[in-house]
Amino acid sequence: MTGLLGVARSLVRVIRRAPLSVAFVAMVWAYGLATRSLPGGPNDRLMEHVGTGVGPLAAGRWWTPLSAMLWWGTVGAAVATTALVLLGGAIAEHRIGAMRTAALLVGTQVAGTLVALGLVAAGAAVRGGGWPSDLAAQVVVGAAPGAVGLVLAVSSTLSALWRRRLRLLVLAALVMLVAYSGELPEVIMLCSGLVGLAAGRLLAPPDRHPGPASRTEVRVLIALVVAASAVGPLVAAISRAPIGPLSVLQFVVLSPPPDAVTVQQICATGDAGLCRSLQAQLRLSGIGPALASVIPVLLLLVVADGLRRGRRAALVVGIALNLVLAVLGVLLAVLVVSTPVEQLMVYQAAPGARRILALALPPLLPLAVAVLLWWTRDRFAVRAPAGTYRKLLLTALAVLAAVSALYVGLGAAIADQFDRPPTPGQLLADLPERFLPPGYLGEIEPDFLPQGYLATLLFEWTGVVFWLVVAIGLLATFRRPRADPEARDTERARELARRGGSNLGWLATWPGNSYWFDARGEAAIAHRVIGSVALTTADPIGTPSGDTVAEFAAFCREHGWTPALYSVTDDTRKACEALGWSSVQVAEETVLPLPELTFTGKKWQDVRTALNRAAKAGITAEWIRYADAPLALTDQIRAISEEWVADKGLPEMGFTLGGLDELADQEVRCLLAVDADRTVHGVTSWLPVHRDGAVVGWTLDFMRRRETGFRGVMEFLIASAVQRFQEEDAQFLSLSGAPLARLDRGEQPAALQRLLDVIGHALEPVYGFRSLLAFKAKFQPEYRPLHLCYPDPAALPAIGLAIARAYLPDVTARQSARLLTRLR
Repeated sequence: MTGLLGVARSLVRVIRRAPLSVAFVAMVWAYGLATRSLPGGPNDRLMEHVGTGVGPLAAGRWWTPLSAMLWWGTVGAAVATTALVLLGGAIAEHRIGAMRTAALLVGTQVAGTLVALGLVAAGAAVRGGGWPSDLAAQVVVGAAPGAVGLVLAVSSTLSALWRRRLRLLVLAALVMLVAYSGELPEVIMLCSGLVGLAAGRLLAPPDRHPGPASRTEVRVLIALVVAASAVGPLVAAISRAPIGPLSVLQFVVLSPPPDAVTVQQICATGDAGLCRSLQAQLRLSGIGPALASVIPVLLLLVVADGLRRGRRAALVVGIALNLVLAVLGVLLAVLVVSTPVEQLMVYQAAPGARRILALALPPLLPLAVAVLLWWTRDRFAVRAPAGTYRKLLLTALAVLAAVSALYVGLGAAIADQFDRPPTPGQLLADLPERFLPPGYLGEIEPDFLPQGYLATLLFEWTGVVFWLVVAIGLLATFRRPRADPEARDTERARELARRGGSNLGWLATWPGNSYWFDARGEAAIAHRVIGSVALTTADPIGTPSGDTVAEFAAFCREHGWTPALYSVTDDTRKACEALGWSSVQVAEETVLPLPELTFTGKKWQDVRTALNRAAKAGITAEWIRYADAPLALTDQIRAISEEWVADKGLPEMGFTLGGLDELADQEVRCLLAVDADRTVHGVTSWLPVHRDGAVVGWTLDFMRRRETGFRGVMEFLIASAVQRFQEEDAQFLSLSGAPLARLDRGEQPAALQRLLDVIGHALEPVYGFRSLLAFKAKFQPEYRPLHLCYPDPAALPAIGLAIARAYLPDVTARQSARLLTRLR
């Protein structure tokens, strides 16, 4: 009953959000059922009058691009069109109104149809045959093209992140359908989608161009490309009549239907050529060969999942697998070219130019994917714990040995169950073919074929069992927790951070840092070597002595590095000045003492207002551990973060500014603003601050809010955190440091400090550090300067470059140019 009520409420929300689209869908379904054009589609007489295509337009039926929208074909096509219309309507009617939604739905359908049919007619006239002529003979109905055009047009009104995701997903699907299936409905949908993209530029503000994708978003996009390359041939294989330019790839996954009995009967007639052809096709039939045919698809989809997670192993496996498929494609092409046409068994179905494509694409497509993965290899650096892949390799080798021994040994024992009883040597020679996809074996004449049950089981399932174990094992390893290449040092650093450090001390435990430990083993300095600079993260952790900085400086000199202590407090700055070093303020930390803090008085009006509005809106503060949170919440957090990065139009900063990767730490707490519908409006993360093994305070790190969410969500989250930490008897709450921003204390700044002030002012429109400091002032904090300490002023250019590379490790030349443009 509860489920039905939930469905009913969802239906009511859709009707309220898209009344025009719902009414259109209801009308089409109603008269479709009434006229019995559903479930089988319009009859031939009706199709002659309402269907559109090159023929109907040439015959003068000019209304068909519009009338085709009112009939949606079979039930399956009608359900898919319904989903597209409701999706586009739900987005569009809410954002641009019902009238403009209707105009875009009809306009993109008609314009896209005319463009597509014009291109088809031109292609058929030029070539006089082939794919364009096949398209010119088709007549189609449906409103899916208009729905696709509407979705892509209204995507211009979305945030940069969702605009990019929606467009990539829809366009990738359309291109894949056209390339692998290639029938007229797909071609019209693609053209209508492109028309929708062009029309969408009229809806979007001029400054809403997508910014660069973050590291996480790039992973998702690359994974989507790999998945599309895997699924495409399968789409061609299961299509009723694939005619697209890449549809020839169906031959590497196609499973023809003849059975062994039929083959034996035909072979008994003495027709050797037909007998050989059917024997070759026999190996492609049955459940086992069907699974073996899609093994490359399965493995590539597993690889795509690993790439989405940033796994280094997925990158290696993806490159290797695509290169192996490319080599198999080359071998297949050589075999087909060296075989007389009349003796071809599978590729006779691909004559002329289609045979050339059928031979060229199997090696070229996976090779292109392998090059793409190599080109973006720096985006995939997440490693599994030590020994993970050694264990998987040993397991795979054990399974390989077991199934191989079973195939040869048991196959020899039941040799009479094959049509031509094989010897152990013949079984061993045939063994490698058991592990290859049958689609690559269509032109290889089998030495023997199974007839009995056990022989069939061995023949069909030997390779399938092995590859399923490999696929499941890879999938499991990609989901294991990430590994730190210096796990032992990292764990030592975490233990020292629990003993003590500055309020930013937990930043020292983040991935990307190396560690120097003093001779006592009681203190450590987290650093990363960039160029010739050893750039540190915050103060030393643990229990540093008066000589800790000097010892670290000596360690750097031994390695030829220039030490640069970044974001350190006054205590460390004094230790550096005792060594004759220079310093400059690089950030301002804001700290809230908690024991006596109350939200009373005029200065706290904004905070109280945020709390009151949240209560009225039904928004509550919810604490989670990101690594253990349900997918419904973590997906929203990822989307909010990617939206925030994309809308800036510039690369996301790292180093002392945490991102999604840093949220997975079990000692980091996340606070969400969640409404009654479980929609996340904002998220913050809090890093622990330890003294002598106990948590005494918390430091704000990750801050993101939904663009269309509750106003005042950050004030609400920080105030809620204050209240919770007060209940836990925490001593203070740090709002962290604002880089390149500082409180004016009335001092005359030095030349370097003035330069940093100028840089901070220039970066303000881009990253808003000064606005962040002003926002934190609402909480009446204590201000504490953070410094950069360095031994040699002559090294400042190198230090500045190292800091820039630490904050923006993945910045490209194009992004740098965009940043300079924004600064101007």
